[in-house]
Amino acid sequence: MTEMVYGSLPVQRGEPVLPKWWRTLDKWTLVAILLLFGVGILLGMAASPPLAAKNGFSAFHYVQKQVIFGGMALMAMLITSMMSPTLVRRLAVIGFIITFIALLGLPFFGTDFGKGAVRWYSLGFASLQPSEFLKPGFVVVAAWMMAANEEINGPPGRLWSFMLMVTIVIILALQPDFGQACLILFGWAVMYFISGAPMLLIVGIIVSIYPAARFAYNNSEHFARRIDGFLDRSIDPTTQLGYATNAIREGGLYGVGVGEGQVKWSLPDAHTDFIIAVAAEEYGLLLVLAIILLYATIVVRSFFRLMRERDPFTRLAGTGLAAMFGVQAFVNMGVAVRLLPAKGMTLPFVSYGGSSLIAGGIAVGMLLAFTRTRPQGEIGDILRGRVR
Repeated sequence: MTEMVYGSLPVQRGEPVLPKWWRTLDKWTLVAILLLFGVGILLGMAASPPLAAKNGFSAFHYVQKQVIFGGMALMAMLITSMMSPTLVRRLAVIGFIITFIALLGLPFFGTDFGKGAVRWYSLGFASLQPSEFLKPGFVVVAAWMMAANEEINGPPGRLWSFMLMVTIVIILALQPDFGQACLILFGWAVMYFISGAPMLLIVGIIVSIYPAARFAYNNSEHFARRIDGFLDRSIDPTTQLGYATNAIREGGLYGVGVGEGQVKWSLPDAHTDFIIAVAAEEYGLLLVLAIILLYATIVVRSFFRLMRERDPFTRLAGTGLAAMFGVQAFVNMGVAVRLLPAKGMTLPFVSYGGSSLIAGGIAVGMLLAFTRTRPQGEIGDILRGRVR
């Protein structure tokens, strides 16, 4: 217990890979991730049978697929978490290049599955959403560029990362996928702030959000429809937000009971974007609070461990991954309770979706790798040395 709370013991030279990995890992974060996987399976059993019946499958067809995708995600997470930051960076660069090319090919070979946004490749037996895999790769590449900027005679990495971010955001907005575009922008902004960005530039970016949003509103029917629905004081009970709002209200503190919820029969995306509404209706506020606590545990513990990290690249990449992970969960739940406009964004590890699960497994695997204890002094030691 002491090891879990205060950090891992020093690494011994020549120690085998698995014992070394276990000794240096943040076990509280690992436990929280595994619990989220478990909650996802539990809620999948509640939310997916109506969709399975509609499509002519067995009751737990989608639960079985989620178990398979979840197993693949866990395997990817464990393997990635055992890597060194250098190896993570090298593989992330390769993965980013591949997914960026895949993103560019969506207008020609992608499909929208009737949802109005071309975001997926149809593989027959499954679908692939490149933007999900692009996010962790982008964070690592951008962190690498920013860290290189801090070196003596280093390249203009911050400018390169900015140009790369703008390019990706524009491509995603044209799909349109404003949710993923905002995540990319947010992750980059957090890393840019941590790397020591000038406040004037940060203020300029914040101010530019309004004209960009206004342009999107005037030129995208998809975007305008969602904003109008969010700003409308009345809630149409036959819309997704109406069903979700009623489900959360009906659930109360303890929920209506396992299998007794009705929202899953009305919401077409009950097993993905609005899975938290199913949780609130059947299990009540208590389960929702437990889910929030699990996400907060992962993000906060990661931040605290990264505060002690001396390597700029590791600190920036880990911070970007943790921030993006936390804000994606916040956005998904915020949409369900009408704090935010509808975004079409999954709840990490809880919502159904192969791309989301596997990409999420890779992302938290990177985060676990970056937050592992390494034989180094505290960053505070360096700062005190400079003062002296």
